[in-house]
Amino acid sequence: MSADEALDYIKSRPEGALQSDLWKVLKIDSRKCSRIVAKLLKENLITREVESADGIRTYRLYFAEVSRGRRFDPLLVVDSFEPCAGCIDECIPEHCAKLSEWIFSIVMNIGGEIAYEKSYPENDNDG
Repeated sequence: MSADEALDYIKSRPEGALQSDLWKVLKIDSRKCSRIVAKLLKENLITREVESADGIRTYRLYFAEVSRGRRFDPLLVVDSFEPCAGCIDECIPEHCAKLSEWIFSIVMNIGGEIAYEKSYPENDNDG
């Protein structure tokens, strides 16, 4: 069993492959699978996210070119990047201060409501 075969399997699963399934499908033991996954991670060929499957902690493995971290899901509308959906400002997204602050708040894990209030203080209903 080679890392190439494991990578091919992961590539064939756009939704990601569970590591707990990978070793079963490839008919190898979990220790060997862990070593292969570590090698692929070190070479930046895959990424992984912790996941629970049937109450057991495992990892969902993604091919690096199509990997998408869950923390950026709020930026997606039906799997398409739509950063300005609903915005009434007429600007160029690459130069929009409100958009930049919003993305920064997501990356820094600041709550969405705080970012919205900072970007749109005129909509504050406190007074």
